[in-house]
Amino acid sequence: MPVALITGASAGLGLEFAKLFARDRHDLVLVARRRDRLEALGEELSRAHGVKCTALAADLMDPKAPDALLAELARLGLEVEFLVNNAGFGTSGRFWELDAARERGMLEVNITALVVLTRALVPGMVQRGHGRVLNIGSTAGFQPGPYMAGYYASKAFVNTFTEALAYELQGTGVTATVSCPGATATEFAAVAGNDKSRLFALGAMTAEEVALGAYKAMLAGRPLIVHGFKNKLSAWSVSLTPRGLVTAIAAGLNKRAG
Repeated sequence: MPVALITGASAGLGLEFAKLFARDRHDLVLVARRRDRLEALGEELSRAHGVKCTALAADLMDPKAPDALLAELARLGLEVEFLVNNAGFGTSGRFWELDAARERGMLEVNITALVVLTRALVPGMVQRGHGRVLNIGSTAGFQPGPYMAGYYASKAFVNTFTEALAYELQGTGVTATVSCPGATATEFAAVAGNDKSRLFALGAMTAEEVALGAYKAMLAGRPLIVHGFKNKLSAWSVSLTPRGLVTAIAAGLNKRAG
């Protein structure tokens, strides 16, 4: 049975994506570390919309987790029509002072899990002649980001990987979309440790706004969406600004306010 698979579905953008897919009567596979949250969300969406929700707890920081998740999908006989690679997190501070294991785990979640799931599930979509991939990138991926160096670099990968994939998929009936939000009001900032940064002090979009924009862009088959006028202007200006100045501005925004 075709389903929408959403990673990082227990909170923030992932939760909002789950609501949108359920509203449109798509069955769901909800993936995150917190099984209790997934099951509660699944029960809520099933009652409200009559959809079937499968909760699969997985910690994508574990390099073995994506393959285990794929094996469980196969065991359950679930066919993924929509793949939403939403799981991700950031870290904040001087790179050489950050916890090495957590930096590695961030790359496993933000890059490796996304690539493994996409590589495994897209061939079936292409064979069937229809399907959608939605990857959550970031405006952070358009420039270097001192004090969040690893995170910005990981999102640069997601942005360019998805745009390239979208091009390769032309004519197959399958599309790939990268959503590039800026500061967004979710748990992300507190987890990353930059919720008091100048970037967030300047204001953030809501998770509902970003998720709806990304969902519509995915359904339309758009390769890329940058959310909000301020973020569009920022992304455009990066290409016109000397690289050293771009890096210095990003460094200033990532420092704690005050």
